[in-house]
Amino acid sequence: MQEWLSEHKLVSYLLILAFTIYIFNSVFRPQAKLPLLKEILVYMIMAIGSFVLMILQIDKLPIIQCMGIAVLMMLMLRGRQLYDKYRKKSG
Repeated sequence: MQEWLSEHKLVSYLLILAFTIYIFNSVFRPQAKLPLLKEILVYMIMAIGSFVLMILQIDKLPIIQCMGIAVLMMLMLRGRQLYDKYRKKSG
């Protein structure tokens, strides 16, 4: 899998960018809405940072796999929160 991701740079970049945006929005997003220019700046910096991570991915570091595990753990936490909320409401 690591070789395939190294050969397909665009797919690697898009996966890293998607994981980065999801992690930012799930964990680090401020509660108040940012002004439009700051929002654009944040996403541009994420795009640049994703490019740096893509270079590390091509250099045989498991960036996508590690980010995938992080996203999976966040989804499991969200599922557990929804389950607890459902159980509290019904019981």
